[in-house]
Parts: sequence; structure tokens; C-alpha cells
Amino acid sequence: MAGSWKLLAWASLQRQSLHTAGRHCKARSGAEHLWLARHLRDPFVKAAKVESYRCRSAFKLLEVDERHQILRPGLRVLDCGAAPGAWSQVAVQKVNAAGTEASAPVGFVLGVDLLHISPLEGATFLCPANVTDPGTFQRIQELLPGGRADVILSDMAPNATGIRGLDHDRIIGLCLSLLDMVPDILLPGGTLLCKTWAGSQSHRLQRRLTEEFQNTRTVKPEASRKESSEVYLLATQYRRAKGSVKN
Repeated sequence: MAGSWKLLAWASLQRQSLHTAGRHCKARSGAEHLWLARHLRDPFVKAAKVESYRCRSAFKLLEVDERHQILRPGLRVLDCGAAPGAWSQVAVQKVNAAGTEASAPVGFVLGVDLLHISPLEGATFLCPANVTDPGTFQRIQELLPGGRADVILSDMAPNATGIRGLDHDRIIGLCLSLLDMVPDILLPGGTLLCKTWAGSQSHRLQRRLTEEFQNTRTVKPEASRKESSEVYLLATQYRRAKGSVKN
């Protein structure tokens, strides 16, 4: 994909008309009307349509990768919470999982989600499946080449209850459960990018990451809405693995 994610978003604004929001929102009112109007004005929603990404979240991963170079041809990627498949689309492009670049190493992308994911060339999907279930974990190891990943991506989130503290605790628990899998999945030197919601328990997750990775940082891509408590934790250079290492 040529150009940066910012240029794509700007190009989309030139190609899409904002009158669409008004036309489709007439039958709605209140919070639903406001949400849909904002959604249809969102430059990243428009850019996703122009660039044929499955949803706007693709631009979050594109920005993180542009700034931190976490994906490259030949890498094996585990995409947790992959539905509808936008992050897997980006990963397939970046690691050359479809083999479209003949001169570059061919990578591998495995996406897992509780929801159905439509097929995508260059990606393998395991769905519906709970990534933290022991049976799913075994299948993940069977599907990953060599049983290991170079990069773990997680855009997972529990269904929101609207109770901020409870939702925060639940997503922290989900991230910690994913971290429990890391020693058996992630290669030494590997990368983990996971979504969380900022809150009082964030230090628990950050402490674990600091213990197990050489570098950790908090990132909030521009495509992540400013009013959202959503942030991403990027941990690189994994340094703690148990058992024998598979290549």
C-alpha cells in the first residue's frame, strides 16, 4: 500500500461525501443518531472503504507499524481477537503471507476469534474459538509453523457493560490470560501488541510486560478515538521463555 495512513485518510475525505450521514440518520434519534453520524464522518471509516480494509481499526495497526516497524516479510503472526479481519489484512501485506512479493520471505498469519471471520487470502483463521481455551491453544500451536510466533497482536476486548471499572478489570484479566500463553507461543526477541483500557489496574499488566520484555511503551494511534480510554501496550524483545525453543 503506497503512502502513509494519514495520506489515505485525507484521500478518503476527498472521495466521500458527508451528505451520506444525513440521508441515513433521518430515521434515528438521540445517542444512536449521534453515533452513526460521527461514524459516517469518520475519516478512517471512509479510508477503510477506499482501501478495502474490513474496518477502520486497520489504520491503528498501520500507524503502529509505521512508527515502530513490528512487521516485516517472513514473520509469523498470531492475531488474537481478529474479527472481522482488518488487522490480519494488514499483517498479510506486511509479512508477505500471500507470497505476492516473489523476492521477499513469505510469512504466516493466524487469526483467532470467538466470531466468524470471512476467508482472507494469505491468512488462516481459527473461528469460532476462544484463544484462552486449552483446546484452542493446542490448535494454535499446531497451526503456527514450528509452533511459535514472532509477533502476537491482540485487539481483543470483552463485551462492554458500561460500568467503567468492571470493564477495565475484565480487559486487564483478558490481557493477563494472553500473557500466560506467551512463554509457549512467542519466540525470544518477539513482539506483543495488545489493546487495553486505561485504569487503576493497568500497572499490573505493565509490570508483567516490563518483567518479560526488554522494552515496553504505551501507544495511542490517531485512529483510536480521543474520547476513548483505549490504549495499546507495545512490548518488544521478549526475553523470558520456558522449556525448549522451537524454530
